[in-house]
Amino acid sequence: MHKGFIKTAAILGALSVVLGAFAAHTLKQRVSDDAINIFETSIRYQFYHVFALLAAGILYKDFNNKFIKWAGILFIAGIILFSGSLYFLTYIKATSISGLNWIGAITPFGGLSFILGWICLFAGLLKK
Repeated sequence: MHKGFIKTAAILGALSVVLGAFAAHTLKQRVSDDAINIFETSIRYQFYHVFALLAAGILYKDFNNKFIKWAGILFIAGIILFSGSLYFLTYIKATSISGLNWIGAITPFGGLSFILGWICLFAGLLKK
């Protein structure tokens, strides 16, 4: 197993639950519905890809190849770029900071990382 991926998945999974609770109990009272939707999308995609990262870590034991390794790396990059940019965008909307809306342009790179991660996972399962 690739313990680094599994440990990272555990931390990011716990963070997903904490952020979800924060959104449900605190954030909803302080920001617009639009900002809540952005934040919840970020949490949802982070949590989905925690399981993908966990799978990559477990599969690495039996499919020890560069594609599985890259899948895990890309899932982590996707969480950072996709979810991280959306968390930051929510913060910008909550604080009415101007001039930083370009942060949203980072989000598609995170989405691309997720897609490439899934493709690498598939490719890694084809190689033994």
